[in-house]
Amino acid sequence: MLADLKELVLCESFSADLGAVARSAEVVGALGARLLGAAPETIVIGGVTHLRWTFGTPRVLLVGHHDTVWPIGSLDTHPWSVAGGRARGPGVLDMKAGLVQMFHALASLPSPEGVCVLVNGDEEVGSTTSRQLIERSARGCAATFVLEAAADEKGALKTARKGTSRYEVVVHGRAAHSGQEPEKGVNATVEIAHQVLAVAGFGASSAASGADGGPLGAATVTPTLMSSGSARNTVPALARLAVDVRAPTTAEQDRIDALVRGLGARTPGATVEVLGGRQRPPMGPESSAALFALACGIAAELGQEPLRGRAVGGASDANYTAAAGCPTLDGLGAVGGGAHADSEYVDVARLVPRTRLLAELIARTRQ
Repeated sequence: MLADLKELVLCESFSADLGAVARSAEVVGALGARLLGAAPETIVIGGVTHLRWTFGTPRVLLVGHHDTVWPIGSLDTHPWSVAGGRARGPGVLDMKAGLVQMFHALASLPSPEGVCVLVNGDEEVGSTTSRQLIERSARGCAATFVLEAAADEKGALKTARKGTSRYEVVVHGRAAHSGQEPEKGVNATVEIAHQVLAVAGFGASSAASGADGGPLGAATVTPTLMSSGSARNTVPALARLAVDVRAPTTAEQDRIDALVRGLGARTPGATVEVLGGRQRPPMGPESSAALFALACGIAAELGQEPLRGRAVGGASDANYTAAAGCPTLDGLGAVGGGAHADSEYVDVARLVPRTRLLAELIARTRQ
């Protein structure tokens, strides 16, 4: 498994580099073909390369992604290594080790019959080209197992996820010379400052309202990237603000959507435009409850430590499969820490136990 993981990590696959993603798909496809005895179907949508294996009539869907957040050249500063029981390298935890576990789990069974394996190439950027493919593959299955990394360094499974929305608030003002006639301008920077405070207030109001998010807690509304202006001596005519929303329920996602779309200008002469919207729907704990109980029973039978479940704010393709009506359990991939960070690592000793857990889950749910 470590040799296979090294091969995947050494093939960099930054989401924004479609050529690199295509090369990664070839490596992942070859690994899957070797272990599963069948070549994948290669599906290119919008220039992004996805892979799918279908064995008979699927009852179980296995979902993973082969793209990463690491720009090409990251191996120079974050080389592949195994030391002290930890494997390191760009994308090793999120989620190339999960792919290795997925292939080895399925290969360990007498037959892959009744299973569909879907590996997409754009999860890290929202699965925009693969969403419909994921949803179609999930419909009619009895279970989806998502090989994203565990929720924490102790191996907790992900039993619920917030839904995500992303917006861009664009302020249109009017340029003018900031020294000679600033009064003739409409300052987009001043107006975007009002918008930042308004947006931040949406998150605070969600927490204060006590909106029931269950184990996921309140919604969060976070102003993130911001830009404004074109020159130091010009009244800014344009400003942009990115907004990240995480909502525990569809109702909260809809409520915040209405608030964001209702934003209006406070600076005379300025106008506000709202782009973007809802992305991934929430994955409630009811989507995973039965599968999590099954996983806990299997772990006990295998003599593994008791499993824990965690609701998390991050989203994945599990949000799509759950919303499609398929029972879904996430976080079955590698155990480690530091996803998307310099400290990213995989706990090598946990690779085989997690693979055995997944194999038993597949065997019992595809019947």
